[in-house]
Formats: sequence, C-alpha cells, structure tokens
Amino acid sequence: MIIVKNVIKKYSTRQGLRTILDDVSFTVSAGEKIGILGRNGAGKSTLIRLISGAERPTSGFVSRELSVSWPLAFGGAFQGSLTGLDNLRFICRVYGKSTEDKIDYVQEFSELGKYLREPVKNYSSGMRARLAFAISMVIDFDCFLIDEVISVGDARFHAKCQEELFVKRADKALIIVSHEMHNIRDHCNRVGVLISGKMYFFNDIDEAYSYYLKESS
Repeated sequence: MIIVKNVIKKYSTRQGLRTILDDVSFTVSAGEKIGILGRNGAGKSTLIRLISGAERPTSGFVSRELSVSWPLAFGGAFQGSLTGLDNLRFICRVYGKSTEDKIDYVQEFSELGKYLREPVKNYSSGMRARLAFAISMVIDFDCFLIDEVISVGDARFHAKCQEELFVKRADKALIIVSHEMHNIRDHCNRVGVLISGKMYFFNDIDEAYSYYLKESS
C-alpha cells in the first residue's frame, strides 16, 4: 500500500510561499488504478514527484510499502555524460537488478539502436523519453506513476507503450494524472479531483468529471 497522509507542499515565490497541495490524504492498494484530474498548474505533477520520492512534502508524509516507479517517460534523472547503456546499468544497480539480461529489451523497445551507446546529453527529448520508458519496463515495480498518458513517439510507438503498460502489466497499481478525461476513463476505477490544493475522491468517474468541470470553470 502507498499512504499519502496530510501532505502539504509549499514553494517559495517572489510573492511569498505558495501552497500547491493542502492537506492531501489517500491510499493506493496493490493493483489499484487511480486517476487524478486537475487543470494545468493544479499540482498534479508535484503530487507525482512526492509519491515517487523525488521531492519531500513540506509537512505530512508519504509511506511506500509498494515499489514505485519514477514518472514514466521522465528522463530528467539521467546522467547526461553517460551513455544510455551506462544509465541503464546505473539504474539497475540502484534497484539491485542485473543488467545484461535487460540490454536487448531496452535497445529493441527504445528503438535507439547504436545511440544506446552514445551520451544521453546528445539525445533529443523523444529519445530520452523512449529510453526512460524502456528502462521503466525492465524494473518490476508494484506501482507505476504516469504524468499524463504516455505520448512518446509516433502512433505506432504510442500503441506499443500502451500494450506494454496497460495490458502486460494489468495486475500492477497505477496512478495517472491528467487533465483529459478519456485517459482516466480508459484505465482507472477511482478518481481524485485536485482543486485549489485540495483532493476530492469519487468512485463514479462521471461524477468526478462533472465536479471537475464545475469547479474548474
């Protein structure tokens, strides 16, 4: 289970402290699929970073009894001077996994070819995203974090990502943040609506979307 308890997150701005998340609490059970709806700037990505451990809350806590991915297709944690292959090796060491049996999969899935052995700083943003997604798939996480539904590459590659994540890993927990309802409807069975830093949960997706539209207008 993942427990988010009384989480408050504030950032310093030129106008003073700004509260992004205000006393947010919820749990995620093994295999559960949760969607988070919110407008741009509502704090969805901040929440994902807190759950992943990339940031710490100002107060409250996040407890992780499930292993949690980094936000899928996020390549911001790569070491740019290292090759894609060296980044794969480094990440596997962090998670206590072997590397050699994963190289072929990452090279094939990411479609990087010879560029897997080139420094990541020379990659385009799409190449970094494809590498990040491929590496995410070779680590056996219990819960995958999705900051907007994967839209890496062309339609063919996008479909491949959907198959890999939503079909082959249907037993895994998911937390999807989005401002587009169809992404939540397709994959989630519980929805949180993030409005002015507060989180409101609904078991009925249509009810959640109606509330989201009403409060966001």
